[in-house]
Amino acid sequence: MASRHGRFAGKAFLITGAARGIGEAVARRLAAEGAAIAATDLDAAGLSALETSLAAAGTPVVVQALDTRDVVATDTFVAHTARHFGRLDGAVPCAGIARAAPAEVMNDATFSDVLDINLKGVFFTCRAVGRVLLAQGRGAIVTIASITAKGGQPGRANYAASKWGLVGLTKTLAVEWGHRGVRVNAVAPNGVDTPMIRDGIPNAFLDDVMLDRTPLGRLAQPTEVADAIAFLLSDEAAYINGAVLEVDGGLTAGFLTHRHGADLARKSPGPNPTEKKP
Repeated sequence: MASRHGRFAGKAFLITGAARGIGEAVARRLAAEGAAIAATDLDAAGLSALETSLAAAGTPVVVQALDTRDVVATDTFVAHTARHFGRLDGAVPCAGIARAAPAEVMNDATFSDVLDINLKGVFFTCRAVGRVLLAQGRGAIVTIASITAKGGQPGRANYAASKWGLVGLTKTLAVEWGHRGVRVNAVAPNGVDTPMIRDGIPNAFLDDVMLDRTPLGRLAQPTEVADAIAFLLSDEAAYINGAVLEVDGGLTAGFLTHRHGADLARKSPGPNPTEKKP
């Protein structure tokens, strides 16, 4: 492995869903700090562009177009990565989809596809990577949960179920593997400015509901989520295990919130009626 500088110099990480969105941002963030990158996605063209870009910057990189639901392909690529780099220090399984529909008309395929990719595919990746990390006695994994794992969301029974399940998976792996040197944590973003959000959510809902109820008043950038993930992978987070870090602009900090938190739950700024005059 080439000599490189940075917080992750000499380390290697595997990222799924790396062709765009959060996955791409994570790959670039870790590479910028010296890591070697193994990347997968169904988008072969996007992977090729990422590989070309990272390699041009001097990053050791290996890519493979695969479906994370394919256990054999996932196990094979993880083993290849460990052999290719001579090590594997962690993973960020970012592959995920959203397919919205009212629960009473959601068909079986729509429900199953989301659960299979967002939950089963993440488990397959964590299991394959975990075997390598446990044999080494060290490593870290960060999964991509969601604020949707905090409550229900209309039209997203499949997505909510997958993310609630992912939080349970993350915490269980943290308990099973922590004492063996492998930390497992999650980030829980609000809306992130990715094609999945822009293509899948009506502008009226985005502006009048999501952004209106977010105190910072904007979507997260993929790079901001990647920054949080990089922290959780780093030695600076050495005592953080089984955590779900909210990267949500303050959305889940409040309730009955409107206008980015600027509304006041009182009729006028007059004196408090419970205060007694002297």
